[in-house]
Amino acid sequence: RVGHAFFKTRMREEGAAFGGEVSGHYYFRDFHCADSGTIPALLIVELLSAKERRMSELLAAYRERYFLSGEINSEVADQDGRMREIADRHSDGEVSWLDGVSVDYPDWHFNVRASNTEPLLRLNLESLVSPDDMAQRRDEVLELIRS
Repeated sequence: RVGHAFFKTRMREEGAAFGGEVSGHYYFRDFHCADSGTIPALLIVELLSAKERRMSELLAAYRERYFLSGEINSEVADQDGRMREIADRHSDGEVSWLDGVSVDYPDWHFNVRASNTEPLLRLNLESLVSPDDMAQRRDEVLELIRS
């Protein structure tokens, strides 16, 4: 689940020092498990100063290895039904229902979850193979979401 109330509770239950959402919310134990944009910004400025390198240089190795779809939203009437169909079609992967449906394969994985505020399914997909592999798998999952 997502949202600040869920994050704060779960962080306290797990004793987590940090939590984050794709939406750009970052939560810190030392900040009462509240989200802050200022803390990550200051940490990044500190890192850039210490490393004396540009952000693009620090991220280059990751961008060459991890190929991300970014969050893609699709309007869907029967969100739960569609997520069940996606899980059924990908039953050969490791399926988890922690936050929507997530499926893990050795060299790629994805998550499809319902928006809490809109009639949308949100897809995030990552491939370890190539940008083309990511695009192909993204399109396959989007076809299931939008069919």
